[in-house]
Order: sequence, then structure tokens, then C-alpha cells
Amino acid sequence: MPFYETVFIARQDLTDGQVKALTEQFSKIITDGKGKIHKTEFWGLRSFAYKINKARKGHYVLLELDTEAPALLEMERQMRLHEDVVRYLTIREEELSDGPSIVMDKSARDDDRKDDDKYSKEAA
Repeated sequence: MPFYETVFIARQDLTDGQVKALTEQFSKIITDGKGKIHKTEFWGLRSFAYKINKARKGHYVLLELDTEAPALLEMERQMRLHEDVVRYLTIREEELSDGPSIVMDKSARDDDRKDDDKYSKEAA
């Protein structure tokens, strides 16, 4: 089965419990379609780069899936109809990632900052 990565943004006024229930609802669609959820990450309440529907923030959630197209299309249809989902994006992947995503991996971001500092000192 093909691999997919889906990120959706839920409204900012939802509680963490409501966001988890929403995630479970979408995960159930995949598992009912004989797919698998390999990873679920809650990225928390994050600011938007610009206002979306008069909102400045939203709850971000990542799902890594191994599923067939009909189940994925049904999940996307449910996301499109659900009033608590602000945006969603699904990307097909060649293989599943190991470990946490780049958003959750704080050590990789710290390493990048050290590299940036090194290059800025060399340029000066």
C-alpha cells in the first residue's frame, strides 16, 4: 500500500481533548478502510503566517498513513466537510520516516542553529 503524510489544522478555540477526538475520528476512517496509522504527532497550537478565516492560530496534527486511495479520499472528504478543520494537506511519500518529524525534533533544530552561527562568524 502507498504511504501518505497528512497534516491538518483544527480551529484555535478547540481544546486538546477535542483535537484528539477529531484525530481519532479521522484515524478510524483509515483503519476501517484496512489502512494503518504509523505515526500521529500533535504539534500544538501554532501561529499562522497570515489570518485564515479571521483566526491567527490553529492546532496542527500530523498523521503518517499506509492506506489505499478510497480510505484516504473518504478521510479528505470528511476533513473538507468538518467545520473544525481549517486546512489540510496530504502528500504521498516513498517511505515512512524514522523518529519524530522535523517540527518535533528539537535537537536537529539546535544543530542547525549552531551551524548558522558558525557560518555567520566565518563571514564576518
